[in-house]
Amino acid sequence: MYKFLVKPIVDFLLAFAGLIILSPIFLFITCFLFFANRGKPFFFQDRVGLGEKVFKIIKFKTMNDKKDEKGNLLPEEERVTKIGDLIRKSSLDEIPQLLNVLSGNMSLIGPRPLLVLYLEFYNEEQRRRHEVRPGITGWAQINGRNSISWSDKFKLDVYYIDNLSPWLDLKILFLTVLKVLKREGVNAEKETFVQKFDGTN
Repeated sequence: MYKFLVKPIVDFLLAFAGLIILSPIFLFITCFLFFANRGKPFFFQDRVGLGEKVFKIIKFKTMNDKKDEKGNLLPEEERVTKIGDLIRKSSLDEIPQLLNVLSGNMSLIGPRPLLVLYLEFYNEEQRRRHEVRPGITGWAQINGRNSISWSDKFKLDVYYIDNLSPWLDLKILFLTVLKVLKREGVNAEKETFVQKFDGTN
């Protein structure tokens, strides 16, 4: 009952309240990035959600679109702007995902939504991460995030699915807020960029 009925309602109510509370910050960053990124304050990207359904995630745009002489985008670490780096480290780039929660594509808590290209690399156990809506934060996020291997992340995702409960969600929410305030783990500079998953790592 909690997974399919109570959790979506709680997600919607908390996301709605969160947007209202954070609206001054949301509007300020949006306006600032609008001018800093030449009219593009947001970043949209296809991600995989519940039932392997593809949706567009929305985040604040923290990287420019600079390309090399062949027309390919430069590596992420070379495209992050100074203001973008600050927004990432403070986890403010995640705020627009509250809109994804309101639309029903995401939950506040669940496995992080990953790139579509990873679908071909998952084994059957790892694919189970799509049994629930992806989250803004999750069990793997508070247990190492990008400092642990992909294999360990997926094990934590499956653990969350097998043990999903309001108490586990409350624990994850509390620890996420604590880590963000302490700037611990969730936004450490060394974890800003992560190696892409290829099925072997």
